[in-house]
Amino acid sequence: MALAMVFPGQGSQSQGMQADLASDFTEVGETYAEASEVLGYDLWQLVTDGPAERLAETTITQPAMLTAGFAAWRVWLKAGGSAPAQLSGHSLGEYTALVCGGALSFADAMRVVQRRAQLMQDAVPVGAGAMAAIIGLDDAAVIDVCGEAAGDGVAEAVNFNAPGQVVIAGDAEAVDRAVVIASDRGARRALKLPVSVPAHSRLMREAGEALQEALAAAEITRPEIPVVAASNAEAYVDGDDIRTRLSAQVYAPVQWVATIQAMAAAGADTVIECGPGKVLAGLVRRIDKSLQTGTLDSPAGLEKALALTTAE
Repeated sequence: MALAMVFPGQGSQSQGMQADLASDFTEVGETYAEASEVLGYDLWQLVTDGPAERLAETTITQPAMLTAGFAAWRVWLKAGGSAPAQLSGHSLGEYTALVCGGALSFADAMRVVQRRAQLMQDAVPVGAGAMAAIIGLDDAAVIDVCGEAAGDGVAEAVNFNAPGQVVIAGDAEAVDRAVVIASDRGARRALKLPVSVPAHSRLMREAGEALQEALAAAEITRPEIPVVAASNAEAYVDGDDIRTRLSAQVYAPVQWVATIQAMAAAGADTVIECGPGKVLAGLVRRIDKSLQTGTLDSPAGLEKALALTTAE
């Protein structure tokens, strides 16, 4: 068994997440307490009590998902889970992967992520940007749709999540046009997502470049466990490489299909999603049906994942 672990990003959060794990493992509460000390507010209370609309705000969601992924990692190790041979993360989840891989401290990652979230939120006025999921068209068709819909604005394919599942982002009006065109061209589903930040599109370039200052202030080294960057499906090399790619990652597409394929080519046969939800595990199964998957979203999921990775 060759284990890889992946960490979810924005969109997998939910009010009350990890409450059941917190009942069984003190590591969860301890991790949220560490995060709260950096953030200056009680993150666990916000995650537990909501409101959900507040948790969905980019400036809250990103620190919350970093914390949730790291808490799940600590639970995994406490429960006797084996160390993975490879790590990766979807968008924000790359920060969690780098923390768990030993490239930077949780506190430094939290400070960078807090700044990242604010820069992304401020980059485009609320309502001016949008994202949408296009399901049932191949990558080339979605790219063509974006080209036709863009006009004088921006519409780009930004998350290549699975075969036939691509997320687009850009100016709200251009994304609206793309949704209509994609439906006309036979997309099984084309729907706007409940976010206003057009992540991973070129509208985020200034935010990504401005993030360089926060990245420069963080101590970042070569990961002890290889971490595959989802922007180009290649393992990070050293601290400077990590800084460069995390800056560009804000406005570069997420190549999730290529990332999972690269991890499989490097020997992974089992992929565990470390954090709330089951979105990435589902995408992994669509990308490569030969890969075993598990999740750490609950005590039951933890038990199954442990059994999966210890099976002969």
